[in-house]
Amino acid sequence: MEQITLSNGARLLLQHIPEARIASLGFFWGAGSRHETASENGAAHFLEHMSFKGTLRRDAAQLAREADTIGGQLNAYTSKDHTCYYIRCLDRHLDRAADLLCDMMFSSRFAQEDVEVERGVILEEIGMYEDTPEELCAERLDMAVYPKSSLGRPVLGRQSTLSRMTGEWLRSWQRDHYRPEALVVSLAGGFSPKEVDVLTQAVSALEPGPAPQYKPALYTPSITTRKKAIEQNHILWAFPGMSYLDERRYALILLNAILGGGTSSRLFQEVREKRGLCYNVYSTLSDHADTGILEIYTALHRDQEGQALTAIREVVDRLSQDGPSQEELDRAREQACAGAAMSLETVQARMNHQGSSLLLQGRVRSLAEILSAYEQVTRPQLRDLAGELFQFNTASLSAVGRVSPPEFYVRQLGLVDISGKNRAD
Repeated sequence: MEQITLSNGARLLLQHIPEARIASLGFFWGAGSRHETASENGAAHFLEHMSFKGTLRRDAAQLAREADTIGGQLNAYTSKDHTCYYIRCLDRHLDRAADLLCDMMFSSRFAQEDVEVERGVILEEIGMYEDTPEELCAERLDMAVYPKSSLGRPVLGRQSTLSRMTGEWLRSWQRDHYRPEALVVSLAGGFSPKEVDVLTQAVSALEPGPAPQYKPALYTPSITTRKKAIEQNHILWAFPGMSYLDERRYALILLNAILGGGTSSRLFQEVREKRGLCYNVYSTLSDHADTGILEIYTALHRDQEGQALTAIREVVDRLSQDGPSQEELDRAREQACAGAAMSLETVQARMNHQGSSLLLQGRVRSLAEILSAYEQVTRPQLRDLAGELFQFNTASLSAVGRVSPPEFYVRQLGLVDISGKNRAD
């Protein structure tokens, strides 16, 4: 893998795979929803949508047709930490694919009539998430545990903030946030030196400018409930985790796998398989450069809620007190190592791994480094980590459905009574 840092601060990562007939190209911008002010909420995501609505050379239909003509797969996503635009195609069409993507990055037209149309699309997208209890539960948890922080605000924004955004305003936001020092261009697969030169020239034309900054977020224990007339109650229980820059993150990944990362995990086996209290239960990690949380999710009928929460509490307590068995650690380690290796099997995956890793973590770890990090994790480390993280005075909860009063969850899970900070509606 080769890294090129241009004079304007932009970085290019090149991974040539001679035998590959596919090329995958991505633009990773360090500009996500956490780089927005409260009044700008939703700007990064709105800008992503507008990049597909036409450029000075192509309208939206032409962008779509040209991508299909070369057999390309053109897409993008916006997260709290960054925005990524990418395309993959046969290597013989990389020059056309790169021209298409660069046109979208640097020459979007932001026509006001397109803004009005796409605003409606995004409002429908927000409505879709509102009708998805699992997503709503997670969004409300972020709002509660990161109060008054951009990290707590939704990526999609809100109707009140989106309604004020115009084409010219979005163009200005792009100029202020899509700066070369916030850009990593990642290319993997089959490509030629000439194609790299053309891509380098296009990126070099960007005016120098610093990467956008954000204020660090502070985790605050909280309980939030939302009444919704649905069949099941959706529960998300969270503990403060750690940054993805923390060297213990590989131990945390294994601990999460043991707790609720799959069908052999403690939560799945105890709460679903043995007790039959729910259909779905799992744990997951949500981490950022400055903070993170470990979340436990389940969805079930209200009549089962008390028993299930008690069972989850017991699972967490046992893991915190005794740590995992050697068999559990070995199984989780093999799963993690296999997952890491499999996740880099495709050209697209390699492009994404190197681009996001350099942008967010400042370096790209090789597969050998990742596997070695997992191999070094021990049982005592996981026991100590579980004891450190699973502190009920720092736990939070988000519930959506025919939910009980917050005090019920305080009693059921043994949480600290933070009724003065509860957010319920």
